[in-house]
Amino acid sequence: MNELLTYLPPSIANMLNSWDTNVLFITIASLVAWIIWRVVYGRLEILVSKTQFHWDDLTLTALKTPVSTLIWCWPATISLGFILQDYMGSKLNWLSTLKLILVIGIFVWITMRLINNIEEYVLENQNRDETTVQAVAKVARLFFIVIGALTVMQAFGLSLSGLLTFGGVGGLIVGLAAKDLLSNFFGGMMIYFDRPFKVGDWIRSPDRQIEGTVERIGWRMTIIRTFDKRPIYVPNSVFSNIVVENPSRMLNRRINENIGIRYQDGAKVEQIVADIKAMLENHQDIDAKQTLIVNFNGFAPSSLTLLVYTFTKTVNWIRYHEVKQDVLLEIYSIIRSHGADIAFPTQTIQLEPQKAGEEELLTPSSLA
Repeated sequence: MNELLTYLPPSIANMLNSWDTNVLFITIASLVAWIIWRVVYGRLEILVSKTQFHWDDLTLTALKTPVSTLIWCWPATISLGFILQDYMGSKLNWLSTLKLILVIGIFVWITMRLINNIEEYVLENQNRDETTVQAVAKVARLFFIVIGALTVMQAFGLSLSGLLTFGGVGGLIVGLAAKDLLSNFFGGMMIYFDRPFKVGDWIRSPDRQIEGTVERIGWRMTIIRTFDKRPIYVPNSVFSNIVVENPSRMLNRRINENIGIRYQDGAKVEQIVADIKAMLENHQDIDAKQTLIVNFNGFAPSSLTLLVYTFTKTVNWIRYHEVKQDVLLEIYSIIRSHGADIAFPTQTIQLEPQKAGEEELLTPSSLA
């Protein structure tokens, strides 16, 4: 470059040697490079939209903004070097470190965007486990952030071996000071690996007043939305000390009813029991493969009690009540079809029959 400048007129050579001219050329070159990138990106966007492979779309989207940032920021560091070197008159070695940090930051940024895009794309498929996908995405993000931080530290001249040695001692101190935070972190890991519940499950605990739908499982706490729409923020360490019931994983829901028949309908009980059992065995929403019991169960104070014990095929709460309503109406219809009826609480008062003759009253005159 310097040899070429010798063949130019002195005025032009001095202009090209000045820092402001160099900055102008660099800015123009950045603009041209950015325009070329936008054109190339547009062409690539058209090409990947025609493929059935979705990962190329996710990768291209992740590259868009970081590459544009790199096109502007990398030349900007060179321009900054020209400006500062003109004023300070010495070489700036830290600019090379700044460029390395810029490249590392762009790489981590692209990786984070790609992980987020993949997570969103996978979660769009309803057959994917949301909790597992979120757990893998969080671990991947944490891994690349740690790798990027260690690389930046090494770029500043820090010894990683010394840093790891210090981390062993410092980790013990931090662990003692933040044991609750660490217990919540490992509690979250336990939830991810043991999977007693996942996002969207209805859970409850008989040990605590916790019941609702799981909205989010974080590293420190789990958010549960109660049925009256209030959020509950539960530290993850709590789940290692309590019993958690997960009704969402039920295979069936149970119908367990005691139905009272009037005592005067006692002769019809056997046939009523047989008809109710046949109805349940043929009901499309009742799982006849599970336990199914219909029996005369005892003598209650006001009724003859029938036990109806069966399981529905559905586990959905709303659908379960619809099926239960239909079953109870069918049972009532069977009872009425036999000329019987449901008993209601009654009391019978039994009076002693009146004696035929009254005893003669004893008076002083009769005793004389």
